[in-house]
This record gives sequence, C-alpha cells and structure tokens, in this order.
Amino acid sequence: MRALGEWVLRHRRLVMVGWLLITVVGMSVTSTVNNRLTVDFSLPGQPGTETAAKIVQAYGNGGSTVPLLVTVTMPEGQTVTGNEQAIGDAFASVTKADVPLRVVDEANTGDDAFRTDDDRTAYAMVFYPFPDSFSSVLPTDVVSKAVTAQAPDGATVGVTGMDALAVGDESGGNSVLVETLLGGLGALAVLLFVFASLLAFLPLLVAAVSILTTFLLLLPITLFTDVSFIVEFLIALVGLGVAIDYSLLFVTRWREERDRGRSNHEAVVTAMETAGHAVLFSGITVAIGLLALVVLPVPFLRSIGYGGALIPLASVLVTLTLTPAILGGIGPRVDWPKIRHEQESSRGWTRWATLVVRHRWVAAGSALAVLALLAAAFAGIKIGAADSDSLAKNGPAYDAFQVLRSGGVPTGVLTPIEVLTDADQADSVAQTLGEVDGIDAALVPTGDGAEVDGQKVVVLVPHEETVNSQSVAVVRDVQDVADHTDGVIGVAGLGADQVDFLHAVYGNLPLMLGLICLLTFVLLVRAFRSLLLPLKAVVLNLASLMAVFGTMVLFWQEGYGSNAVFGIAATGAVTFWIPIMVFAFLYGLSMDYEVFILSRIREEYDAGASTDEAVIRGIGRTGRLVSSAALILFLAFAALASGPGTDIKVLATGLGIGILLDATVIRSVLVPSLVSLFGSWNWKLPDSVARALRVEPSVVHAEPPRRRD
Repeated sequence: MRALGEWVLRHRRLVMVGWLLITVVGMSVTSTVNNRLTVDFSLPGQPGTETAAKIVQAYGNGGSTVPLLVTVTMPEGQTVTGNEQAIGDAFASVTKADVPLRVVDEANTGDDAFRTDDDRTAYAMVFYPFPDSFSSVLPTDVVSKAVTAQAPDGATVGVTGMDALAVGDESGGNSVLVETLLGGLGALAVLLFVFASLLAFLPLLVAAVSILTTFLLLLPITLFTDVSFIVEFLIALVGLGVAIDYSLLFVTRWREERDRGRSNHEAVVTAMETAGHAVLFSGITVAIGLLALVVLPVPFLRSIGYGGALIPLASVLVTLTLTPAILGGIGPRVDWPKIRHEQESSRGWTRWATLVVRHRWVAAGSALAVLALLAAAFAGIKIGAADSDSLAKNGPAYDAFQVLRSGGVPTGVLTPIEVLTDADQADSVAQTLGEVDGIDAALVPTGDGAEVDGQKVVVLVPHEETVNSQSVAVVRDVQDVADHTDGVIGVAGLGADQVDFLHAVYGNLPLMLGLICLLTFVLLVRAFRSLLLPLKAVVLNLASLMAVFGTMVLFWQEGYGSNAVFGIAATGAVTFWIPIMVFAFLYGLSMDYEVFILSRIREEYDAGASTDEAVIRGIGRTGRLVSSAALILFLAFAALASGPGTDIKVLATGLGIGILLDATVIRSVLVPSLVSLFGSWNWKLPDSVARALRVEPSVVHAEPPRRRD
C-alpha cells in the first residue's frame, strides 16, 4: 500500500487525467448500458419456467405474466343477462390489437364464474406478453379502449390485475437520476458537518467517478449475458454510498496525520497504509458477498452478482488512486476553512466506548437481547410477493378491483394457474384438477386461437391469490395431481414461479452461505491477524441479518410501519427475491464498518495499548466516522425508497434498516463490548496459520488487571 501511494503521488497528474478520460467515456456509455438491461425473472430448468416458455412460444403471451382483468359494469337497472353477446363481442375485440393478447371469458368458456353476484358486472382475463424492458407500459390503455368501443351503451369499463394494481394511480416515483441527486444532497449535508471545509465535495467527486466507472465496466458484461434492470438502481445508489464511505475514511485519516504534524506527502502515504488497507479489505469483502450470488441457478440474481460486485471494486480503485492524487496536490488548499481538527479522538465517542468497556457484560447482554427479539419475528417470514391489499389504494385499477371483490369474485382471479395440456384431453384435465381443494373454477377456452399445435391452456382459478410461501400450497397440490394426470404438459403461473424460486434459490442457500462465510473468514484472518475476531465478525453479521429480516417482517409483512411511512398496507409476504438481495449486499456493507473499527483497534493494540485501551481509542477514532458513513448510506437507501414500485421500497428499507441497526447496536455496542470481554484471546493466531497466510505473527501483550462491572 505504501508503494502504491508513492507511485500515485509521483504520477498524480497522469492519474487525474486518466480518471477524467474514464469518466467521460463512462458518461457516454451510460445510456447504452441502461438500454441493454433486461426485465427477466425466469428460472431456466425449472418446470414452471419451461412450461411458461412453451405457452409463450405457442400463444405469444401469458405463461410468465399474471393477466389483466377487464370489467364491464352495466348501468343501474341493467344486468349482464340479456347483454351476453354484446359483452362477449367487446371482450373479443381485444384480440384484434397490435399486441398479442389472449382472452378467457364467459363467451369462450361457457362458465358464469365471470359474473359478479349481482349480475351487473362481467369480467375477462386478458393474458399479455412479458415486458421486454423496465420502461415497457402495460397494455392497460389498449385493452380499455378496445372494450370501451364495443361495450353496451352506458356500461363502465375498468382494467385491473396484479401488475395494474402495482402501478396504482400511475403517479410512479422518482427516476434513478433524481434518486441519485437526492442521495447526493443528503450525503453532502453529512460531509459538510464532518469536514466543515471544502473537502466535503471530494468524496462526492470520487463517488461520481466510481459510478460512471462501474457503468463502463458493466458494458462488456451486457454484451455477453443479460443483466437485470435492478443493477441500474444499485450502481447509482449503493455505488454512491460505498464510494463516499471509502473516500470519507481515507480523507479523515489524511487529515488526522496532517493535524499530527506530518507533511502532506507523508500524510497521504500513511493514510494509504492504514485507511487504504482497510478500504481494500472492505471492498473485497463486499464483492465476495455479491459474487456469491453467482452460485445460484437464477440468471437475474447472477447478473446482480456480476454487476453488484463491480460497485465496491470500482469504488476501491478510484478511492485508492484518485483520492490520494488530489490530496497530494491541492488537498491542503481545499481543506478550508480549517474549523474541525482531527489530532484528538472524539470526546463523545471516547466517553461512550469507556462506558461500554466498563459495563461490557451489561452492554453485550442488552445488544444481544435486542437482536434476539428482532430475530424472533424472522421465524414468521413468508416468502412470495405483495398481496393485493398492499398495492394501490386509489386509481382506476383499484376501483375496478373493488367492483369484483364486492361482487363476490375470489381474489384468486388475480393469480390464475395456467396448465398446458394436450388439446384432446383438456376437458378431462380440467375436471380432474378442478377438484383439487382450493380451486374455485377450471376453465377450458374454445373458439379461435384456443388450440395451437394440438395444445390448450386450462385456466384454474384458486380461491385466494397465490402470492407467498404459504398461499402457494394449492399450487403444489395442483402440481402433484397434474404429475399423475394424462394429457398435462406442465403447470405455469405466478404461483408456480414462486414454488420454483423457493426451490432453486432457498434450496441452494446453504451453499451460498457457506461459500461467503468461508471466504470472508479467511480474508479477515489475514486482515486482523486473529482467529477469534473474524469468527466473531461472521457470526455477528449473520445475527444482525436475522434481526434485519425480522424487522422487515414486522415493517412490511405485518404492516407495522409500511402504512405509516409509505401509505402501503401490510404486504402479507416479503417479495421472493428481496431477502437474498438484502443478504448479499448487507453482509458485505455491514462488514465495512467491522473492518474500519477493528483495523483501528488492531492498530492501537499493536502500538502497545491493552485490549480495553485499544477498544476505547479505536472507537474514539472511528465512532464519528462510522456513524457518518452509515448515515450517508442510509440517506442513499432512503432516496432509493422514493423510487416507483413496492418491491424497490421493500429492498431499500431492508438495506437502510440493516445499516442503521449495524452501525448502532452491532458496531457501537456489541463489537466493543465483546472485544473487551475476549481480552487477549482476540489477538491469538497460530504461527502456522500466519505463515500459511503470509502475514506477520500476532504478538499478544500481557493484560493489566480489570475492574469488574
């Protein structure tokens, strides 16, 4: 690290010009990268995905989408009875649109399940193609205009469905650019408080370069494989927070060394040896957590692993080259006005650390109790998708859905099960599967377009929407019966996707978890020159993640917070892909603070301090830094939560809550109290392990007598 610092200082103009060119190129390719991002949640090799692909190939729609529900409500005093032909013609007109749409209604099934109890409203299922990009628009207007043009005089037409409800009143949310600017403004406010000088703008500059560099590095990946649109949000917001955190750590250490009397050159090199070393290991740890997603047999999660791992790597690269280059040149002049000085530890954090060390048993017990209470809620987690009650509370889609619900239509119509069958056995399949407990109706469409290549799609309507790990039980029952029913080719639909995802992802979770923990442990043994400290770090990270998941269950699934903060009712479940994403990101991001704190504690211990003294000095030096860094990341996630869609909000709040919990309960209370409790055991490293990892042996000091709590 010293050699790198010396090289950057000797070639700082070259380094800055190089990053300027990279930034310009990154800016020019950003739109190209965004246009290449995909919306694809398929699970190749899983039965639901394979069946959905066959349905899409035959019909050009459905399979991997839930249908829109188009309603025709007759005016007061009139009923559907007597207007069947006109309503049927209105629904059939949808199939003439430019978009390949498939209609299932009373006219082509002969089933009166498509009416409300009062006989005033008729509805149809309209299956549409899966969107090919994040900006794709639902064919809601296409369907509405087509039916309205043919509907009986005075009738009211509405369009609803899970996706239409998710869009809600179409007020949407902030764009990625607006979210990034909001996060940047929040970060600037924190940085101005931390530095009280023009240096506050340096981490923002580093973040901007890092984000554009990440997009540039992502471009070749998009040429070889599909990359999920979610990566765009993560690069912008997580990249902003991570890059600022790394630069904040480096600049703070540089200021400390300057205030201690070192020359600017030596201050930069010392910051590289200490803070730069911590940044390097932090970045690798975050990247490991994300790259572990690659072992999962899910393309969109793999792409998030590839793209997400570029975020910390780009941030590390920029922080360890551009930051020292700027500080080595104009750093002292930019550190103006010089209001805050860093030669002394934070008095407040030193007093806090002293209190925690003095009452280490009480502190550790209290922190563990908080984690245990939050983690207990994790036992009740339901993996799936947001239910209809948590989606829109206003707008035309909500109004249309309320007409159906008040008319006695089961909510299962939102998530029908599509069963691809041999055409000549479709009726017998419908009869058999319609008897499965929890199925309200088994529909066999007839007429033009119903049969393609000797195949038909039997549509099953469950009594309740199949959106989470408990409500998909009926889908599993259907699959079990279908496996032993002649004529069945496969089962598809949202519920089938849920079952496949639970099997493919959470069935492979032990492999991913073991890989992350092993790699992180080895890396941290090398960083801390200890066996106990890395083990404690890994265990605490897993414990804090369980607490985060418990908090998400309370906040979103049960609704204790979602309605008050976002005006969104309890979701009833945590979206199937979000826990794995929260785990991958938080495992590495929270480890950042562990590395920052323990690196400084290790440094103080190696300088001759006792364990308790090292803890107090380390927290005194890093407490304000870690709390500021956590606040910046939290503000970035708060900006992310302002984006459109409930799922993005759930992801953002999970990450934000995790960061705050980690920076407060874990790093400010549990870490210092446990390190103090472990005493000299923290620093033990067998010589054989030190030689294998090519690090210096760990020297253990004699500990002075301790006072009791």
